[in-house]
Amino acid sequence: MNIIAWTIIACEVGFWVVILLGLITRYILKRERLGLFFLALTPLIDLILLVITATDLYNGATATMAHAIAAIYLGTSIAFGKSMIRWADEKFLYYIKRQGTKPVRKTGLEYAKHSMLGTLQHLLAYIIGGGLLLVLIYLIDDPSRSEALSGTLKVWSIVLGIDFVISISYYIWPRTAKR
Repeated sequence: MNIIAWTIIACEVGFWVVILLGLITRYILKRERLGLFFLALTPLIDLILLVITATDLYNGATATMAHAIAAIYLGTSIAFGKSMIRWADEKFLYYIKRQGTKPVRKTGLEYAKHSMLGTLQHLLAYIIGGGLLLVLIYLIDDPSRSEALSGTLKVWSIVLGIDFVISISYYIWPRTAKR
């Protein structure tokens, strides 16, 4: 594995570590401001990945699947970051602190709306990450060095289309409660 792949792994681990530190500091140690500080570090992790990836490509590296995944990671982190932190916060409160109500499994129209919201977040991630891929392809200006980036963008477009079809299907065939 190359340095970009290892950086992506380190950033993902770092993302969840700072969230966990933020939640523990906030709810267990009762240090609200320090907990907020840890949660606010998540964009810094994205910045580190962006700088390392851009530097690698600027120094003449041929774009690999790892570079493309870095762009996807950045788009996804920006689009889903706040909702992932909210999700972790709710789960932490309920399962660790034993506060709040148990999360309810969504069904019917409520689930269809929830699914479509996730798909719209996916679209935002695609716009951000796809935009980064297009900028990288433009800056590299050599199809042989950016083939992995353009290939990934094509596959991601198909995945996004499938995501929309699945979300729309929940309006046609609503999800029912488990029996």
